[in-house]
Amino acid sequence: MQISARGDYAVRAALSLATAYPSLLSTQAIASEQDMPRKFLEAVLADLRRAGVVRAQRGAEGGYTLARPPREVTVGAILRAVEGPLAGVRGLRPEETRYEGSAENLPRLWVAVRAAVRQVLDEVTLAEVVSGRLPTHVRKLTTLPDAWEPR
Repeated sequence: MQISARGDYAVRAALSLATAYPSLLSTQAIASEQDMPRKFLEAVLADLRRAGVVRAQRGAEGGYTLARPPREVTVGAILRAVEGPLAGVRGLRPEETRYEGSAENLPRLWVAVRAAVRQVLDEVTLAEVVSGRLPTHVRKLTTLPDAWEPR
């Protein structure tokens, strides 16, 4: 799975908002804290607002806040808001793929990949990331012998 800069920025911005929740943060404050370009951040926050993940308030005292408490917002929801579905195959959902011959069973593998990604991203909330208290099954994945090794 590849996380784009847009997805990475969205999650990092949401973590800043989770830390400040329920207070408002300006785009400038988030951009400074996370060392990201403000204009790009504004576009990412607009996507999150359209998806109902964040709320915006205009004015001198305005800014952004999460639409729900951090314990109710998953990393998967953030990524879907800016990237679309978590797992796609050539623009299709895994269950929409069809192959002939030796590849006929490949859709099962793609569905399993999506399920594995969901088991992490849809079960980890912003509050858990901020606190460092990830669910046990996610923490265990980070302790696998090759988890931190590039391939």
